[in-house]
Amino acid sequence: MKNRTIIGIVCVVLAIAIMFGVAPLMNTVASGKIEVVQVVKRIEQGQLITADNITKVQIGSFGVKNTAIKDDKQVVGKYATGTIMPNNCIYPEMVSDDSDSAESVFRQLDGTQQAISITIPSFANGLSGKLQNGDIVSVAVVSENESTIPAELTYVRVITTTTAKGTDSDQLTTNEDGTTDLPATATLLVTPTQAKLLALHDQKAKIYLILVYRGDSETAGKFLEAQNEVLTNGGGEDE
Repeated sequence: MKNRTIIGIVCVVLAIAIMFGVAPLMNTVASGKIEVVQVVKRIEQGQLITADNITKVQIGSFGVKNTAIKDDKQVVGKYATGTIMPNNCIYPEMVSDDSDSAESVFRQLDGTQQAISITIPSFANGLSGKLQNGDIVSVAVVSENESTIPAELTYVRVITTTTAKGTDSDQLTTNEDGTTDLPATATLLVTPTQAKLLALHDQKAKIYLILVYRGDSETAGKFLEAQNEVLTNGGGEDE
């Protein structure tokens, strides 16, 4: 009987502690408000974010990471690194100064780099339609009984893939039957030397695009730097 009394007292004390201690603390945390930046409509990967695309809203701070963007200057003029949905907080890793959209890359061409499109003759040649803007690929060339990856084409950046109707991959929409149109060409970012090689192989042989890397731009840049070393030191068909 004595033990039951002690247990009962302990339970009462715990209940009082929860009522007057833990519960108010949780309510205080939950009721805390912060102002964050959100988008007003769906933003697709590679899309430029403008002032018309965003709004500032007050939300409860509970469960929101400290890195949630609160200043619209950190968002406007940036590009979405992935799809951003309304009513979600925006974090620094969700936006970038650079865009993987084809138009953005085209506007940055300076003569040392060029854009060239090659044919994707079959489902397999173009990685079964799974290539994305910004992917790093190797170009495998198959002629008769020989298959090689030319040193000059070991690491190449995909600008975009395009369907037979002229729709780029980042602008594709789903058809009524749930399917999407497959790419007919792949547009690659290359040097003049690489462009001539690709033009030749596109006519004379079969080309397969092999995915090497998909991810952050810093790591992708290391692959392209390695390729540039080969082009600079190893030469090409111009030399």
